Amino acid sequence: MRSAESIHPDLETVLITESAIKRRLKQLGAEIKQTYGDEEITVISIINGAILFTADLLRQIDNPVRLDCIRVSSYRNKTQSIGTPQLIHSLTLETAHRHVLLIDDILDTGKTISLVVGLIKKLNPASIKTCVLLDKQGRREVPFTADFVGFQIPDKFVVGYGLDFAERYRNLPCIGVLKPHLQNPPEWA
Repeated sequence: MRSAESIHPDLETVLITESAIKRRLKQLGAEIKQTYGDEEITVISIINGAILFTADLLRQIDNPVRLDCIRVSSYRNKTQSIGTPQLIHSLTLETAHRHVLLIDDILDTGKTISLVVGLIKKLNPASIKTCVLLDKQGRREVPFTADFVGFQIPDKFVVGYGLDFAERYRNLPCIGVLKPHLQNPPEWA
């Protein structure tokens, strides 16, 4: 296995390898298929963070899929949530009477996913389920349990595979812990 430094010098450790992500995506795809059968799914991805996860996960699902994205800001250039998430860009697809699968990169405080689920429920979907790549239960402020979870992780600030710090590191193939001295450097603030 490659060291964290060999993948990127800013990583302290690798929590989840690229191969582990690929294996879990196949399993999640099978779980989602079992849940929905052959039904069409309206997938809503919370971007930017969930874009890589969503794209790779959809390749594991052979159901008819409609895809939309919603943009919510909850971190900006910080390692802690800014408080109340802000809706930046809303949905364009009709969700009424449709099976909705909401996909996010990380379930942390629970504020973002709760906000988006609340917005979608007002649009009268036939059903709504949630899928997250990472679940950081130690940080939950709003009670929320995702229907599909890729990995449980400890309370560490992670980057890679779509997750960022100040819009950097999203393109890393694994999920790693950012070195503490790089979390909130003044030149990025």
